[in-house]
Amino acid sequence: MLGVPSKLVDVLTAQGIDSPFPIQTATLRDSLAGRDVLGRGRTGSGKTLAFGIPLVARLAAAPGRTSPKRPRALVLLPTRELATQVHQVISPLAQAVGLTTTTVFGGVGQRPQEVAFARGVDIVVACPGRLEDLMKQGFVRLDEVQVTVLDEADHMADLGFLPGVKRILDTTPKGGQRLLFSATLDNGVDVLVKRYLTSPVTHSVDDDASTEPDIEHHVLTVDAAEKPAVVRELASGVSRSMLFTRTKHHAKTLARNLTNAGIPAVDLHGNLSQGARDRNLAAFRDGEVRVLVATDVAARGIHVDDIALVVHVDPPTEHKAYLHRSGRTARAGASGVVVTLQTHDQRGDVHAMTRKAGIKPITAKVSPGAPELLELTGPRAEHVTPPPREAAPPQQQGGGRGKGTPRRKSGTSAPTGGGSGSRSRRGGSGSGGSSGSGRSGGSGGSGKSAASPAGMSAAQFSAGAGRARGR
Repeated sequence: MLGVPSKLVDVLTAQGIDSPFPIQTATLRDSLAGRDVLGRGRTGSGKTLAFGIPLVARLAAAPGRTSPKRPRALVLLPTRELATQVHQVISPLAQAVGLTTTTVFGGVGQRPQEVAFARGVDIVVACPGRLEDLMKQGFVRLDEVQVTVLDEADHMADLGFLPGVKRILDTTPKGGQRLLFSATLDNGVDVLVKRYLTSPVTHSVDDDASTEPDIEHHVLTVDAAEKPAVVRELASGVSRSMLFTRTKHHAKTLARNLTNAGIPAVDLHGNLSQGARDRNLAAFRDGEVRVLVATDVAARGIHVDDIALVVHVDPPTEHKAYLHRSGRTARAGASGVVVTLQTHDQRGDVHAMTRKAGIKPITAKVSPGAPELLELTGPRAEHVTPPPREAAPPQQQGGGRGKGTPRRKSGTSAPTGGGSGSRSRRGGSGSGGSSGSGRSGGSGGSGKSAASPAGMSAAQFSAGAGRARGR
């Protein structure tokens, strides 16, 4: 319908995708024709396929073959989680037309990425920092890149990545196609547009998360002493929930405390290894746990369609963070609920923040057991008794050499998975499916078991959490 090649249509149909999102309808004709495109849309608006489809289609139709160390397409993203998930979307499309893909980001070993470039790879999905490192070391050159994509450009600006992004783009051919997607054009993003896009066609769809009609916003005032109990009640529903904290330490301790209280939860923050981050996110996405506790920085990489409830356990300090956190729910046309918890001394700051975000929330003063909490969460899930921690192996006593247990070597693993199911605002959830990465090299995490904050692997929760979800 929009000029998408039949092989790619077949892949999308097999995934249950049979109609385009507005951002895809708006941009695909121009991007497939090779024009530079500036796409403005909120997170969750379907941007990944909006650039993934034309990137793969144009590369497949282009003459020539990929040379070692010289990829033909580049996608730049701000976070590891986002790079992983974008790769999961693009990889099946690339495989269908015989193209290879890889991911490049820090926090994992560099050697697999070096090997991927040495063999030759068509499409690179990367974060700027590690890519620049590999360029400086001579493992990759970008002088044959035909299509370049910048996704979440506004967040790359927020994180201070624009100088590196400019250095990277300066090494790509000036005549190549460039696609830039961003929710806003402030903080230097407009400079990228003027400097690197040639007569771009601009398409704006759902410019601001605050205009999302299917998100119901609430601000609940709580006494500081009662806040932990209120958080537990909000996390107790059968639906999938995401809780935001301001610090990594709070995310870790809150996930552990919820788990110990019979509410399986995992955390996501910068102190985790990449392997642990991948496994915790996969456990949340695949339904092994129903609660994810995350920090602001990690939030940008989270793309799960069926999150029914977002809770700002710690109110964000500025409105852009509020809008992006809140955008984790009501994705793909679903509805959702956003709750901000404030103590009495935070009321002024929260009011100013929501006003700047263009939000008029429903307000209430609540205590544990308040009917408003049950209304927000829906039916409560059965509590899951945490399995006992695995006992540490006994320490060898006395002297002697060479008789201890050999150290276990760490391997690599990069579990992937995705899927979504429709959900009502206060109903159950659905999820399933997984996407492989095909002939891709690049990332991997630690092979150690990914322990939950309570010291247990996410897999240990599978049986109990399944009963709690009632699915």
